[in-house]
Amino acid sequence: MSFTLLRDPARVEGALARPVVCIGNFDGVHRGHKALIARARALADRLGRPCAALTFEPHPSDFFAKSAVIFRLTPEREKALALARLGLDGAIVLSFDAALAGLPAEAFVDDILIGRLGVAGVVAGYDFHFGAKRAGTPAFLAAQGAAKGFQVEIVEKIHADADGSLDAVSSTLIRKALEEGDVARANALLGHPFTVAGVVEHGKKLGRTLGFPTANIRLDPSARLAHGVYAVRARWAGGAAEGVASYGRRPTFDDGPALFETCLFDFSGDLYGAEIEIELIAFLRPELKFDSAEALVARMREDERQAKAALAR
Repeated sequence: MSFTLLRDPARVEGALARPVVCIGNFDGVHRGHKALIARARALADRLGRPCAALTFEPHPSDFFAKSAVIFRLTPEREKALALARLGLDGAIVLSFDAALAGLPAEAFVDDILIGRLGVAGVVAGYDFHFGAKRAGTPAFLAAQGAAKGFQVEIVEKIHADADGSLDAVSSTLIRKALEEGDVARANALLGHPFTVAGVVEHGKKLGRTLGFPTANIRLDPSARLAHGVYAVRARWAGGAAEGVASYGRRPTFDDGPALFETCLFDFSGDLYGAEIEIELIAFLRPELKFDSAEALVARMREDERQAKAALAR
């Protein structure tokens, strides 16, 4: 299935013409987002139209703060990859700038949804607000659709917990869980393992000298993932492996810039320059400073044992 990515189109034509769009920031592409996408896919199939996500870059919170304040669960590239895997025909990315932020709600409908995108339908969440001062509400959007000839469906809250708790699944809850090292909670809210990605780069080869060679990547600068040791699964073009990973500043050696270092089990190839995706399965322990390399190696052997046990579960 092909996936079309459009950025700031003046008009949407071709494979995505007259789309049904689901609207959101889609950071993390979590269970709530998946419900939105599934509803949009169903509506698009009923109408015989293509289905696309409508999203925004930079994140509106970053735009209004004039700096990167949001811990991005899925930076732009990773978000597009995640959306492509969910059966959408494409994604439309609009630049979130002063002009878009200041657009009145009705003008957003007329100029963006109808004028530029030519929507056949729109699916949004129960708490979706849009337009200047967030004046546009789900009820307003539904009324606009009825008056102007496009279908609107509003998706109700997806509860964070099976007991129907008041909390909705949200990127905010997931960020908090990851910052606290609660990978199990984050993955439950996401509906899939939290994943980091990057290009494997050369490091100082410290892991190799200790008997634990690693594939090293740098996370997005916004990342506030808890520093520590994780059980992970990795995949790259042509391969996959389980492993144990450390994210942090290596306080035993240099306390340098944060790096995500993964030791893959039963793997001896060369991944330098390869793009790799790493799923976090379990948090094993926080980052620690050891008195000696020998003490660190002894703990790394225990980390490896614990990671294998967690992955087996």
